[in-house]
This record gives sequence, C-alpha cells and structure tokens, in this order.
Amino acid sequence: MLCTALIYLIVACATSPTGRRQFMIVSEESAIASSKQAYVEMLKSYEQQGKIDNDPALKKRVYRITGRLIAQALKMRPETQNWEWSIKIIDDPKTVNAWAMAGGKMALYTGLVYKIKPSDDELAQVLAHEIAHALAKHSAEKMSVAMVSSAGVIAVGVFSDRKGLALTGAALAAALAVQMPNSRAAESEADRIGIELAAKAGYDPRAAVTLWQKMAQVGGKGPPEFLSTHPAPANREKTLAEYVPEMMPYYEQKGERPSYRL
Repeated sequence: MLCTALIYLIVACATSPTGRRQFMIVSEESAIASSKQAYVEMLKSYEQQGKIDNDPALKKRVYRITGRLIAQALKMRPETQNWEWSIKIIDDPKTVNAWAMAGGKMALYTGLVYKIKPSDDELAQVLAHEIAHALAKHSAEKMSVAMVSSAGVIAVGVFSDRKGLALTGAALAAALAVQMPNSRAAESEADRIGIELAAKAGYDPRAAVTLWQKMAQVGGKGPPEFLSTHPAPANREKTLAEYVPEMMPYYEQKGERPSYRL
C-alpha cells in the first residue's frame, strides 16, 4: 500500500498552463490515444443516423471560427501541432452542449446554436473554452480521478450501460470524462485560457460575459446539458468581465488573424 501511494504521489505531480497543481496518473499521451478511440465510438451512432455536419453554412461558420482559435492554441502550446484536431457538428436541436477531448477532438451540438443563438464572438467563446480544456489537460485529469475513485469505477459501468458504447478501460474512461462535471478550478482555468485564445483570434472578449448571460437564460424543463458538465463557478460573469480590459489589446490588434486548416 505504501509503495502504491508513493507511486501515485510521484506520477500525480503535474502542473497546468496556469500553474495549478493537477492530480495526474494518466499521461496526456495516454489520454490522447484513448480519446481518439472514444471519439470514433461516441460519434458512430450519429454518423449512422446521418446526423453529422448536415448544415453546410453552419459547418463553414464553425470551421472558420475554430480554425482561428486553433492557430492561437498552437502558439500557446506548439507541441499541439502534432494533434489531430477535429470538430464535428452533431445534429441534435434539443441538446445545448459542446465538448473537447484530449488531443483536440471536439463536438458541437446544433441545439447550442439554435437555442443560444450566439454571435460569432459568443460562439468563439464556447469553442475557445473547449479548446482550453484540451490545452490544460483536463481530460487526463478527469480520467485520473475516475480511475482511482470508487465513484468513478461505478460511473464508468453506468455510463457504459446507458450509452451502449463498445469501449473498455482507458477509452471508456475518456468517454466518461466528457460527461463528468469539470471541477471549479478547471472551469475557471478554461475561462481564463479561453477568453485569451478568443481575443488573440480576433473575437470580442466582452462576448464571454453575454454568452454566459444567454446560457443562464436557457430554461425549459432543466438547465442546458452544457451547464451539467461545465458548472458555473460563483461570480463567473464578474470574473470574465474583469478579464476584459486585459484582453482588449489582443482583440484590437491590427492585421489578419492566422487560421488552422481543419
């Protein structure tokens, strides 16, 4: 037991891009490999139903915004040039959600666009926030927590039964990580990194505040699924508003913004 504890202590020493200490027994490389497998499986049923990338205009819009954001992500973490960046638009008008896995595997549900009706600046904040989760190794962090907790083991089994995924082990943990709520620390970190990515890509940082105001207004029978996996830290809008003056110079820079070709 002591030996195992010491191994966990050594392996778990990791630091996020903002300097936060992270519990990490799953390496980012392992999380990327597992996420690649999980991504294919999670999208399979949608592809079989013809519910992937059905709207050419929306796809063009999302790819344009995402390409500019990824170009800034590569500047922040140059090694991510080796990632197989990808985003798929899932035709599900009832689901207000978006997510990103390790290695830049992303998805956006049409419900977020239809119900939130974001401007390009606001949609950029959503996508930048997701990219920030990937850059900050949050998938590996959540997989690490799931793999060492009894609650995580139970959740893996429940998730597998509920979704019918043909996954086991690390790949299943990667799929589960998308559904697990982010910690308050991870959410705050993604907010901070995301608003900077978006501003540097030429998107108005003030949209981060209006986006979350819109997100809070989407009601119905329950809150958007996005809010279940991205719980709002206290004073989120206030904190984002405080970032705006620092981000405006990035946004106001002259010249064309580079883009990554998806």
